[in-house]
Amino acid sequence: MTASIVIRNQQRRQRVDTRLLRRLTHRLVRDYLRREAFDLAVYLVDARKMTVINETYLQHEGSTDVITFDYTEPDRRTLAGELFVCLDEALIQAARFHTTWPSELTRYVVHGILHLCGHDDHDPAARRVMKRHESRLLRRLDEEFGLQHLDLSTKDRQLHPGRSSNPLR
Repeated sequence: MTASIVIRNQQRRQRVDTRLLRRLTHRLVRDYLRREAFDLAVYLVDARKMTVINETYLQHEGSTDVITFDYTEPDRRTLAGELFVCLDEALIQAARFHTTWPSELTRYVVHGILHLCGHDDHDPAARRVMKRHESRLLRRLDEEFGLQHLDLSTKDRQLHPGRSSNPLR
């Protein structure tokens, strides 16, 4: 029985605590969704990379928030898949919905994993059910982990008050 989660940060726009993201994703899958066997990879990408993936594999134009590739076998015993999560979209949507990018990022991870669990959001009724489940899980994760801690630039500012959190400066 496998229980593997790999997080790869392939973007440079935001500093993300990938160890914390892995821990909260593991808690989500194992404890909240009660899956014992899973093999997941989460890739944090920028809008340019997400556009390429979206256009190449889904034939949709432009970037999007999350793309899920489901490799789960029909017996559904082992949850398996890859999630591509766009940090640029998380920043845009966080401003639009008056939330934080770490919360949006986590929402995208939860959303993608719910798809792997068989949830669908193609029709309005199913979308409402999925959104309620997603929001409930997001609240639990925030209560347990404090999603703001995913933002390493905030931690850097707290540890080094006079230092710029912009790695390009």
